[in-house]
Amino acid sequence: MATKKWVLDSAHSEIQFKVKHLVISTVTGSFSEFSGEATTPDDTFQGGEISVTIGASSANTNNEKRDEHLKSEEFFDAENHKSLTVKTKSIKQINDDEYTILADLTIKGVTKEVAFKGEYGGIAVDGYGNRKVGIEITGKINRTDYGLNWNAVIEGGGLTVSEEVKLIGNLQFTEQ
Repeated sequence: MATKKWVLDSAHSEIQFKVKHLVISTVTGSFSEFSGEATTPDDTFQGGEISVTIGASSANTNNEKRDEHLKSEEFFDAENHKSLTVKTKSIKQINDDEYTILADLTIKGVTKEVAFKGEYGGIAVDGYGNRKVGIEITGKINRTDYGLNWNAVIEGGGLTVSEEVKLIGNLQFTEQ
């Protein structure tokens, strides 16, 4: 079984985050700058490795004022911490298209292990003859574990921004 190398196709991938605002609605954001690679023992991710680097200053929630706040010291501190990183520690296939993934996530210089669920998208060949593989990765973190502590108490005692953040990565890789 030969090892395969893959490069993240950022034009056909997306990395998003979702967080509750005022406990009543969800704000979705994304990152527009990221790169990554994968190494797999075959055409599945079982036993493989994935690493992704995300530009902290590329956070976008479609609200300029909020985006600037996310890039500030109170959140990502993008001036001093240029990137967020994800590096898998293990990828285990549960069935044909489901995986459990353990990865180290680093934000603002703090690294914590995160459990993700993976959904295998399969293999396809594009119109140029390039082999592609896709996976959707989902997980949750507590943002305060990474020093993203800003908040304000609202009427009734709730928080402006939830501490729980959902992470979603739809990743497409091109075989090298």
